[in-house]
Amino acid sequence: MKATKDILQIWRKFNDFPMETITKAWYSQISLDNKQRTVELMKLHREKYGTSGNCFDLAIWLIDEFRKNDLNCYAIFTPHSHVAVVVANEEGSTYLCDLGDQWIEPILIDRQHEEYTEEFLEGFFPGSKIRMNVQSNHLVVTYRRPNGKDSKQRFDLTPISDDELLAAGEKTQRKLITPLVEKRLFLVDQVAHWEFDNYKSFTSYKTGREKEIELGSMEEWANRISRKSGINEEIVLKALKVYSK
Repeated sequence: MKATKDILQIWRKFNDFPMETITKAWYSQISLDNKQRTVELMKLHREKYGTSGNCFDLAIWLIDEFRKNDLNCYAIFTPHSHVAVVVANEEGSTYLCDLGDQWIEPILIDRQHEEYTEEFLEGFFPGSKIRMNVQSNHLVVTYRRPNGKDSKQRFDLTPISDDELLAAGEKTQRKLITPLVEKRLFLVDQVAHWEFDNYKSFTSYKTGREKEIELGSMEEWANRISRKSGINEEIVLKALKVYSK
């Protein structure tokens, strides 16, 4: 179920990228026109401020990298405005690539492939086992947490055009609800998952979730988020102030 080398060498360029809604709040105060950034602008912001972006930013950027390496790919949506990428390797086998949910690595979604299985698997998603169920026009992913609790996510496998993707990205970038940051932590024995969600933070390990001490000020939160994510602390603080309004 693991992706082939041609896909992994592109995917791993994003290993240190968090998924975050910090950037869109900060950028909303800068751009009066388009809110969905170009790949060139995303690269500039990452170099200067350590930002990355939300699931739309990451999907658009990943698609650009795949296409530069002559790999066919396209975006797919869930019913709840989440976006991921489907890419085909040189042999034509297809894989799900979901940077927005901070998967550890891509996973096979080709039912005809001899390696395809619908058993629960480890090593693809931080702190959870996952099971794939691919149908003709949709994909259901089941996540099993260490406490045995299951949750599901459904993707429509209909390819999304570039124009549709950019339009949906623009719409999403204009919605400022709550600040969210997720970051994979590549440890010696596992890949854990750190998350900040509306002034609570925790890390998910193979053994379960560990909550962090809640902080008392926006400045303290900005410092913690910056240390965990690599995003410039001043940018984080500006974004938190936007959300607070």
